Amino acid sequence: MPDFPSYAAVTNGEEHPDSKHPPHPVSNEEKGMSKAKQNGHGLAQADGVANTDDSDKPYTTSLKSQPQTVERKPFVPREDEELIDVGTARANIAASKEQPDGTQEHAWAKKHENETVVQQHAAYWDADHDGVIWPLDTYRGCRRWGWNPFLCLLATFIINFNLSYPTGSSWLPDPFFRIYLDKLYKDKHGSDSMSFDNEGRFRPQQFEDFFVKYDKGNKGGLDVMDLLRAHKGQRFVFDFFGWSASFFEWLATYLLLWPDDGILRKEDVRRVFDGSIFEWKAEEYEAKQRRKGRGGHEKLRLM
Repeated sequence: MPDFPSYAAVTNGEEHPDSKHPPHPVSNEEKGMSKAKQNGHGLAQADGVANTDDSDKPYTTSLKSQPQTVERKPFVPREDEELIDVGTARANIAASKEQPDGTQEHAWAKKHENETVVQQHAAYWDADHDGVIWPLDTYRGCRRWGWNPFLCLLATFIINFNLSYPTGSSWLPDPFFRIYLDKLYKDKHGSDSMSFDNEGRFRPQQFEDFFVKYDKGNKGGLDVMDLLRAHKGQRFVFDFFGWSASFFEWLATYLLLWPDDGILRKEDVRRVFDGSIFEWKAEEYEAKQRRKGRGGHEKLRLM
């Protein structure tokens, strides 16, 4: 069992001494512009999860005449935010407000510094590190989480059948439905959280937006109803593949994390994006099986 803390805990307010940055100065002109906002401009309110307050900004993020902009407000970084350049995609770290340096446990970010975040996301299934995910690799990876064989076969079919062709180098489909990690960015689809860009980088702004918009009640995560609202809110018109892909991805995420209180924590989901939680969940299940085995032996000795 790894010795890093449980991923079910949200690490709000942690200090990151290596990521301190001076606050971005606000000019007098900008302050003047923000003070002049009226008639519904700049009325977004801050919440307990992430900042949505644009009252000190020279722009507005919501309009009363368009209710969806009031209901689903974006993440607005504060002046002293540790997560700098929130709109700039990160090539090799999944950065968030709480974890601006990505996953540091067991030197994850350092070990994977030469891989894009989307490659890190799938690295768990490439157990032999050959850059290729075979259907058997997918099946074995899912089995390590304790999923039953039928569910693993279904996941393998959905993943390798749909994601193999875009990553190949031929016009013809791969007869073995292999997925090639060096071209995994080509599997980008619409109607999702938009946290990955088209080149496989991680986009902190879109990740933060997703939780700010759909975490109703500021729970620090998303429950089933939040996910259904998110699925509806993120849909692109006529994007049937994206709709189904997004649905199955979040379903698989929920089945993997299976939170006791029904809430997918933001930190857990972030670790799904960079793949750092997958091995942990496999080791967690293996440790649970070992404990069951020891319990069974104890019962036999007592009998």
